[in-house]
Amino acid sequence: MAELSRGRRMLVLAICCMSLFIVGLDNTIVNLALPAIQRELHASVSSLQWTIDAYTLVVASLLMVSGATADRVGRRRIFQIGLGLFTLGSLLCSLAPNIGLLIVFRMVQAVGGSMLNPVAMSIIVNTFTEPKERARAIGIWGGVVGLSMALGPVVGGTLVDAIGWRSIFWINVPIGVAAAALTAAFVPESRAARARRMDPVGQVLVMVLLAGVTYGIIEGPKLGWGSAPILGCFALAVLALAGIVRQGRRHPEPMLDLRFFGSVPFSGATLLAICGFAALAGFLFLNTLYLQNVRDLSALEAGLFTLPMAAMTAVFAPLSGRIVGARGPRLPLLIAGTGIAVSGALLATTGPDTPTALLLTAYLVFGIGFGMLNAPITNAAVSGMPRSQAGVAAGLASTSRQVGTGLGVAVVGLVVATSEVGWLIVTGCGVAVLGLGLLTTGRWAKGTAERAARHFVCEPPKVTVGAA
Repeated sequence: MAELSRGRRMLVLAICCMSLFIVGLDNTIVNLALPAIQRELHASVSSLQWTIDAYTLVVASLLMVSGATADRVGRRRIFQIGLGLFTLGSLLCSLAPNIGLLIVFRMVQAVGGSMLNPVAMSIIVNTFTEPKERARAIGIWGGVVGLSMALGPVVGGTLVDAIGWRSIFWINVPIGVAAAALTAAFVPESRAARARRMDPVGQVLVMVLLAGVTYGIIEGPKLGWGSAPILGCFALAVLALAGIVRQGRRHPEPMLDLRFFGSVPFSGATLLAICGFAALAGFLFLNTLYLQNVRDLSALEAGLFTLPMAAMTAVFAPLSGRIVGARGPRLPLLIAGTGIAVSGALLATTGPDTPTALLLTAYLVFGIGFGMLNAPITNAAVSGMPRSQAGVAAGLASTSRQVGTGLGVAVVGLVVATSEVGWLIVTGCGVAVLGLGLLTTGRWAKGTAERAARHFVCEPPKVTVGAA
């Protein structure tokens, strides 16, 4: 197996980050276009809700299946299919003549999106095999995650005001086409050294679990947490979880190997992703309503107010990767938890006449905290796991982010009339990150990761340099 040069490795990272950028941007950019979509397509409020929720539901349900499939049949191949579907779905969304078809096309987008983030991370893990270099690469990756999500309101507001809502989908097309062409030319193919047995029952159970949890979280505030459909969703999710545990014990090579969770850092990464992205989703949701409804700013002006957060995320995420590579994940996680908690506490005091300086300070602090968060999460999710299952591990981390995003909006949405409580929830997420950072980075936690790693036989991936 020929070793890729440093320049080639960085090019692979850049290509993977292109896909991540358009997916992350899409996660936040669509929200600002909803009023324009409603006016043009005469859509109901519930239909608008589903333009967001349909995407989230499909992505969350398919992330782990996509990661496992990539490990089996080829990461570059699945990555290219994902880019093609996401680009096609974006083009169809821009042409949608009614709200029903827009929702359907968003689901096409989501199928492609589920093949991008976990598979790209798996490609990165198998390209950057040296731990310190990999941590730096993950830091850059984390910077793109935060930057794309934070820039969504700015880009969305600009495009909707200047061109119209359809333009928010147009921008994905040239980036997607370019990323697909560059992938074919420069990204080496890789897959698990030995093809794992298929586990269709496990795949279906994981999809049912995630679909049930995600649908319940999204629809709970609207239908009522005690309503029959929501209770039924959560009951189905519990049954699916029980089935996954049983399948994991019976199947020789289950899709979701429960031995992963014997590693405290890995389990902690899942909880950290949920808490951190719940904080981000709650922040974006509450801040957008505050700036537009309380301070009477336009969509574009509200988006521009978030630029300090985006700038700090872009600066501190790569720095976090370097710190993780040199000193481990503890310091970045402690800074992340502190930044998110302090920002939430500051914003809990805001009102119509809050000084701009205080707002910008809170946004800067949140950006620093969130920027520090992604690298240790992703590094913990894939470190110590067999590279043959990197797609599954990365898929679980990405799934946790989606669940956290849905949970953040759902929980904060319940108390949106009392914004102070919403900001205190964001603060609580920061405190949880701080506590998990302490718990998952100590000597005991590292010992559990070492014991879990000994259960796996790590095999190098098959890599063919150049286009196949």
